Amino acid sequence: MATASATGDESVYLPFLRKLKILSAGGMFLDGFDLTVIAVALPLIVKRFHIGAGIEGVVAASAVVGLLVGALVMGPFTDRFGRRTMYLLDLVFFVVFAVLAALSQNVWELLVFRFLLGFGIGADYAISTTLVAEFSPQRVRGTQVSFLNVTWGVGALAAYVAGIAMINTGPNAWRYMLMIGAVIALIVLAFRRGIPESPRWLQSEGRGEQARDVVTSVPGAPEELLAKSDRFGWRDIFSPRYLRTTVFISVFWFCFVVAFYGISLYTPTVIKTFGLVTQLQADIGAAIIGVADVVGNIIGLLMVDRWGRRRPTILGFAGLTVPIVILALLPHVNASVIVLLFLIAILLVSLGPGIMNFVYTTELYPTTIRAGAMGFGTAVSRVGSILGVVLFPVLIGAWGFSAALWLFAVVGVIGLVITWAMAPETKHQQLEVSARGLAAS
Repeated sequence: MATASATGDESVYLPFLRKLKILSAGGMFLDGFDLTVIAVALPLIVKRFHIGAGIEGVVAASAVVGLLVGALVMGPFTDRFGRRTMYLLDLVFFVVFAVLAALSQNVWELLVFRFLLGFGIGADYAISTTLVAEFSPQRVRGTQVSFLNVTWGVGALAAYVAGIAMINTGPNAWRYMLMIGAVIALIVLAFRRGIPESPRWLQSEGRGEQARDVVTSVPGAPEELLAKSDRFGWRDIFSPRYLRTTVFISVFWFCFVVAFYGISLYTPTVIKTFGLVTQLQADIGAAIIGVADVVGNIIGLLMVDRWGRRRPTILGFAGLTVPIVILALLPHVNASVIVLLFLIAILLVSLGPGIMNFVYTTELYPTTIRAGAMGFGTAVSRVGSILGVVLFPVLIGAWGFSAALWLFAVVGVIGLVITWAMAPETKHQQLEVSARGLAAS
């Protein structure tokens, strides 16, 4: 075993890497499921608790707000206390608060429990992506990290499928939808216990002997996992060395999620407004767009270590902006046109920014601040998702559907410009090299 580790036999190492990837992806699947299932459950919740439009938006956004706080708080904690401890703790949040949300007796309980569920989700963004990146050899790192984005989309799609399957099961259908996430999280938690600590993190803490023990214990683990990283503190993501990197990560990720969340979480409502008369038909139309997200993620996953990071991100923002501008310029529109143009926009943005948010953030920062930087980027992006979720329906009410779409067109252009101006190419670079950030480019 020790010999295999020393030589870094990738064929021997792949089973462990695959296990880590799948268990981390389990968290991302739940992220996508738990955040998206509210889109299907929301009309039933509105009816059950007799809530108005203002509170409806807050319910939709509560888990996203929790995600923002969880990412911001737990990212630095992960850099301080290690990846493995937090890797298990965040799944406890998934189980406990998904159950409590499903059992809520009033809208205020639902808001609190969805917020705390979101807190755990935010933590998982920082933890899982960091752990996968730090265990991945440079040749396949983009593919390994991108896989997490694919499973987010699969989880979101599964939420629509589960919602459609349960929507006619009675007045408690929304409770069943919310409960599913707790069951899946419990299974993932049981299997995550076998994942070791990141050798790169142990090295950064001066625990080189323990890092060597981990590498020796994992068959085929490459020596690059023992590479030493420069030491930085969380505040250094705003230092002159990393400020340019932090601006790039924050702005391009923010722009992506404003459009993505605004479109995906309100797709059923928008489609129903423009011609599909039943809630079931609207949910099916939204699920079709969810398929486009998964397909886009898969295309990006297959090509990220061939095309690189920069070109797909530029293509994705361009592909988001053009269909949205077309839709905004149409004076009269029906549901089928909305589905088609939303589908194209989501497909293209998902194969670029939709997977590069994780890849770029894990690659452009050193080990000692990687999870904290991922947490900060996630938090800033969730400000964007909250804007997309809360502001879009308000703008529709004030300006009309076509005019409100200019919000997404503007953020698409901003994302395109900043990517063109600042995005580096980090394909096949060792993590300690790419982690020098944009100051080195």
